[in-house]
Amino acid sequence: MLTPEKIHTILEEHFPDPQIPLDHKDPYTLLVAVLLSAQCTDKRVNEVTPALFARADTPRAMAKVPVEEIETLIRPCGLAPTKAKAIRGLSEILVEKHNSIVPNTFEELEALPGVGHKTASVVMIQAFHIPAFPVDTHIHRCAKRWGLSDGKNVQKTEADLKRAFPKSSWEKLHLQIILFAREFCPARSHTTANCPICSKI
Repeated sequence: MLTPEKIHTILEEHFPDPQIPLDHKDPYTLLVAVLLSAQCTDKRVNEVTPALFARADTPRAMAKVPVEEIETLIRPCGLAPTKAKAIRGLSEILVEKHNSIVPNTFEELEALPGVGHKTASVVMIQAFHIPAFPVDTHIHRCAKRWGLSDGKNVQKTEADLKRAFPKSSWEKLHLQIILFAREFCPARSHTTANCPICSKI
């Protein structure tokens, strides 16, 4: 079994400078992009957000856009009716309760429409550099394959990964695992021999 330290070293070798795959310019546009990425590829989100943010890229501006128009702009991302209502709703709340500023606490973020723990975690660590460990399907899958967690649920996986790796590494590490998973450790057509981590377990 590979130690967490060795897994970390392999991830560093392959992805020493991981970048956030969602295009954004500030905490608000990151929040909207992450919300849109639910059950949608980052590539598709990045194709949709330029037109959306050209229409409105602040909470105050978005709160004035009809839900139907937001829905039309984001339709390629899927779940458009639900996501459009959430984007409009959270924008209104940010204006009314937070002076149009995205809050930097889990409690306040998760109180916004459409914002679950994973979305809040991404915003916390990527926008505000406050320690968090977002767990998406890629990270959940790899943590189980690599023996870092039993894969019972994402909450357990998150807790196990936080114990396994130093807090200072989380911001880069969650991106490194996602990028590694896409290239070497996919859900389907995974070849153990071709995976730099699974081949050593």
